[in-house]
Amino acid sequence: MVVSRDKNPTAQETFMQMAQAAGLRGRLLVTVGLLILVRFGIFISVPGINRDAFAQEIQNNPALGFLDFFSGGGFSALGIFALGILPFINASIIIQLLTAAIPALEDLQKNEGEAGRRKISQITRYVALGWGILQSTALTLGLLNNERIALQPGFAFVAETVIALTAGSMFVMWISELITERGIGNGASLIIFVNIVAVLPSTLGNTIVFAQSGGREVVLKVALLLLVFLLMIVGIVFVQEGSRRIPIISARRQINKKLYRGERKSYLPLRLNQGGVMPIIFASAVLILPSFLLEFPAVQNIALLQGVLQSIQPGAGWGYIVFYLTLILGFSYFYASLIVNPVDMSQNLKKMGSSIPGIRPGKATSDYLEGVINRLTFLGAIFLGVVATVPTLVESATQVTTLQGLGATSLLILVGVAIDTSKQIQTYVISQRYEGMVKQ
Repeated sequence: MVVSRDKNPTAQETFMQMAQAAGLRGRLLVTVGLLILVRFGIFISVPGINRDAFAQEIQNNPALGFLDFFSGGGFSALGIFALGILPFINASIIIQLLTAAIPALEDLQKNEGEAGRRKISQITRYVALGWGILQSTALTLGLLNNERIALQPGFAFVAETVIALTAGSMFVMWISELITERGIGNGASLIIFVNIVAVLPSTLGNTIVFAQSGGREVVLKVALLLLVFLLMIVGIVFVQEGSRRIPIISARRQINKKLYRGERKSYLPLRLNQGGVMPIIFASAVLILPSFLLEFPAVQNIALLQGVLQSIQPGAGWGYIVFYLTLILGFSYFYASLIVNPVDMSQNLKKMGSSIPGIRPGKATSDYLEGVINRLTFLGAIFLGVVATVPTLVESATQVTTLQGLGATSLLILVGVAIDTSKQIQTYVISQRYEGMVKQ
């Protein structure tokens, strides 16, 4: 097979490797097979439920409709995978916040190596189990309050529904870990990606029917909204790929009696959006929590708390938008602090005998890098916030509600996951290219 010597593989080389390389082909087949299994599990419904009545309830509740979109229609069908990967994502949020606050967990993550990361993963699984039980219990209690949905309410119904939903979420978590370990891409992100894609045909079909049923004004409104989505996709790609290149010079070297100065041939790339799509996914997962908390009788008895939770639900207005922007900003900085450590970067540059032009090694370098990272993170978070809110405002202005599920959040996830997965495939192709060159 002829391969290019360029840094990035061509599309032809990538597709040839996907078809011919046994390792890459096997990983792709494992990924596709497990994702299909997740989709099948969505349509296995929990017994004792009037699914038609529950689907009508979903349509009248924007928050539950938001959750149904992320589960790929599994929530409205109330399948055993209705909770999907959300308990695991919520557990990951909790553990990462605790890792920054508890020294013992921070030591496991930074100093214990692979063994420490495995322990943290195991703790995350236990937290996901507890969170799955909590969410399934809240959902079941909400079903009991509606006589049209629960056909045979009682203790047996509660126990069976909680066990089925919790077991389904744990199975989805296990599948996501299998995809990450033996497949291509991040398992949790790909599961959300597939769930969003599964709803796209019906969403676009409803939009086309809506445009055909109205006049010229309705067609123009739909075209304007689609144009906004297209511009958002272009902007997402640019920001996801954008980075700040900081030049790096090497130390002076003395060979025999000649002194050679370092050349600026290398650079330190700092991404504009360090967290990628994860801040959006985590913020979306947190947005769903108010809906579950409102199902508890203890919350319903507190008028002030109930009012606050209702004001930050999806579709609730400016309270929801402000809360969403705050979550995006917070998770962007939090993820940037986890991925990039300015002190470690400064120490590594010093060990390699390299430095940034005009910046002294040591603390001055770490302070400089920290300032650059903070500015980049702020710009990236502002962009994510704009992308997340502008299409929603355009939808409200044009009164086109058929694309409500396909919001900016979904676009960010779709484009971000697609970019990250394609990069992993390209990395594997490049590794196969160099393995072939060594064998030759």
